[in-house]
Formats: sequence, structure tokens, C-alpha cells
Amino acid sequence: MKQFAINQATFLTSVGQGQSYPAPLPCEIAVVGRSNVGKSSLINCLTNNQKLARISQTPGKTRLINYFLLNNAFYLVDLPGYGFAKRSKDEQKDWGDFIGGYVASGRPKHLFLLIDIRHEPSQEDKQMFQWTLYSGVPFTLIATKADKISKSQRAVAANKAAKLLGAPPFAIPFSSEEKIGKDALMERIGQIYQDSVLQAERKTEEETEEDE
Repeated sequence: MKQFAINQATFLTSVGQGQSYPAPLPCEIAVVGRSNVGKSSLINCLTNNQKLARISQTPGKTRLINYFLLNNAFYLVDLPGYGFAKRSKDEQKDWGDFIGGYVASGRPKHLFLLIDIRHEPSQEDKQMFQWTLYSGVPFTLIATKADKISKSQRAVAANKAAKLLGAPPFAIPFSSEEKIGKDALMERIGQIYQDSVLQAERKTEEETEEDE
């Protein structure tokens, strides 16, 4: 099987609370995690474009859902980071309503949940995971900053973090700096895209049969 590749990537639009999402495509993959866990770096690494997703120096600054169009065929979506201590309770609740609404909207076909390989999952990480389970959206756990620990410990630390989150004990160790885990993630994206397109085609066929 030929390795899946991202040959084209463009920033499409940002969506704020109460604004409309872009026209749906068969495949939409969302990236979510704590502020500064490495969402933008992961997107830039996967797309081979270090300037595609802006990496903020101010944790928690991004308040919008950012849509990227890949291969003119599917969306990769960067969700605002959570867990930034300086936000007020009202701001945190607004974030929860905004992101919870998106996750439950039926748009994302898959979630990439990012956790820091060096630390135990936070309470917000666990809450995000529970939202994911409740919404029924398939997910992949990605343990970022894998270059910060020794090679022999990466798989163990990633799987331990997943288990502490309350998930099955498996996560993909990843580093945008050293491209650790990039091939595994590209393969996963290829599978998600293929499955989403097949599912959309089946749905269209079923609707056509019902109309006849």
C-alpha cells in the first residue's frame, strides 16, 4: 500500500462562537489538547509547512477553531487549547460550551487527543477524554514532546499516560522536533480518510435507494 501523503495544505478559515462552520467534507479530523501541548507544531510537522499553523508564545491565546484544507479533500481542525490558569471561570465555561458543542456536532469524524508524554494527564485532559467518550467520536491518543525523554522510555511513558487518562493503554509517541511518530500518524490519517470517504459513499447509496 502506498504511504498516504499530504501534498497540499492551506489555512481556510477561523470559526468563533456562534459563527457558521465551513461546508462539510466527508472527512474532518480535529486536534485537541492543553495549551502549549504542541497542536500547532504537530499540524506544521504533518503538512511540512512550519508557517501553516501559528505557534503562539502566549498560552491560551487562541480562542477560535481553525480549519485547514488538506489535499483539497479533507479538513484538519485546530481546536483552542484548554487548561490555561489565567482564564476566568466564565471564560473556561465558554470554552467548554464552545468545544463541547463542536465535538457533539457530528462534524469531527476523528479526534487526535494530545497529552504531554512527560506529565500525568491533568483534570482537564480527563474531562476532554470523557467528552470524547460521551460524544462517541473515534479518537487517537498522541503523546507529544517524545524527544524530551529517552528512546527506550517513549512507548512505556506514552502508554502509561494513556492508562492514567482512563483510556486503553496505548498512545503514539510524537515529536515535531525530531519527527518521531510522524509516519505512524500519516498512516492513521490515511486510514481515517479512506474510511470516511467509504462511509460517505455508502450513505449516499442508501439515500439514493430510499428515493427510488
